[in-house]
Amino acid sequence: MAGRARGWSPPQDPAAWAASLPVRLATVTVPLHRLADARRIRREAAVGRRDGSGRRRSVGRWEAAHRGEAGAVGAPRRRRGRGAGEVGTTTTATATSPNLPWLYAGRALRGVSTAFLTVVFPLYLAASGYGATRLGLALSLSGVVTVGLVAVVGWLADRYGRRTMILALAALSALGGFALAVFPPALPLVVLASGLGGVGRGGGAGSGGAWGPMFPAEQPLVAASAPPDRRVEAFGRLSFVGVLAAAVGSLLAGLPALLATHGVPTVTGYRLLFALAGVLGLGTLAVTLPIREPLPHPSQDAASDRGVMPFGQLVGRLGLTNALNGFGFGFLGPLLSYWFYRRFGVGADAIGGLYTVVNLAAALPYLTAARLARRLGEVRTVVWTRGVSVLVLGLLPLLPSFWWAGLAYTVRMGLNSLGMPARQSFTMRVADERYRSRVAAFGSLPSQATSMLSPGIGGALMEISVNLPLFAAAFFMLANVVAYAWAFGRVAPDVSGATRPGAAPPA
Repeated sequence: MAGRARGWSPPQDPAAWAASLPVRLATVTVPLHRLADARRIRREAAVGRRDGSGRRRSVGRWEAAHRGEAGAVGAPRRRRGRGAGEVGTTTTATATSPNLPWLYAGRALRGVSTAFLTVVFPLYLAASGYGATRLGLALSLSGVVTVGLVAVVGWLADRYGRRTMILALAALSALGGFALAVFPPALPLVVLASGLGGVGRGGGAGSGGAWGPMFPAEQPLVAASAPPDRRVEAFGRLSFVGVLAAAVGSLLAGLPALLATHGVPTVTGYRLLFALAGVLGLGTLAVTLPIREPLPHPSQDAASDRGVMPFGQLVGRLGLTNALNGFGFGFLGPLLSYWFYRRFGVGADAIGGLYTVVNLAAALPYLTAARLARRLGEVRTVVWTRGVSVLVLGLLPLLPSFWWAGLAYTVRMGLNSLGMPARQSFTMRVADERYRSRVAAFGSLPSQATSMLSPGIGGALMEISVNLPLFAAAFFMLANVVAYAWAFGRVAPDVSGATRPGAAPPA
């Protein structure tokens, strides 16, 4: 009793003590409320729940652990011990989703296919009698098909599931590959089949098939499959796997030349690779089947304390920057292997070997992207790496030999690798999780639209001077860097872990 008396004394102001009683009770009831939420989530994980359409849907153990990103158990909490004016968040969800290995496998298969298609597709058309202007026209028209797919995927994936869209696109990609392998390259068939397969829309060497029609469905799945503080790392590993796979695909681009030494026509070798692309599309479908998609819910992760950007504002600013980047990429990606062929007289074997080196050299920076983003911040990482890579691209047409030009292109793609995971993670962080597919689709749609225009223009420019498309690409990509810094440098929240003095609050 004596000990209790020493530990408690009557309140000096009973009225103030009574007024503070609800606050004292809240400190007890809030943990009890969280405990009840945890029990409810475990119960849902055991018996399943019904989604908005009335269908029963099971909730896996990982998803239950990550429901905290929407609130309840894993809601962000302020850390103790922070200085005034600093905002810190943490989540209790630290597990990694079993979806990630399957997403990595799908990116690997797509990376192999995209790598050799980027090399051999324009060369196949040239061997089939297509001139530079007609080749550029075919790539531009196939972009129309790809843009339509991107828009449809972005709109439907948020409603009917991102996994469902990836399955459908994998089937279409397989169909396009088999069609190119079997039928003669008439322009309508080339446009439709290459558009369905996303030929020339995978980002080129060093990207590992990052872009294309699957992009709006894949990005939200990756973002939902990793804890918020490890998203840059997850996107970096995804790109790392894709780039290593693309190195294998680039080696396969030399298969037609190897077969030609044994009497097999080069065009037949190209068609064998198109058939392989169809097989890889079926493989992508197979590795997507085990993915379990988390239920969409409002975003409450680390971006919440600093503000999720409004949908219209985010899509508008992404659209502006991506339109400029897409216009520049259209001069470069689909025509680059043809530029090497025209500028230095090299064939698919040399270009494929170069792309193998590019993919291998571009792989390692993906693993260090998270460290750089934590040091500089996501937005500044994108601006600095993209800016230096544009300067290197501007030097590319001035170099005297194929191998010097290849070295410069390798450096450029390595710099791009440092910024890509930060850019993807940043976009997913500031987007409401329920609409991430639409943000990924409609934010990149202007890029797809402008990139379908520039190959035709680039092909015509190449008839005037072989180097003009590369100078045009450097100009528009530099404009993209300036626009991105203006759009997000001081307005959007920087949630990579780096602090930026003087940053304006989110609009």
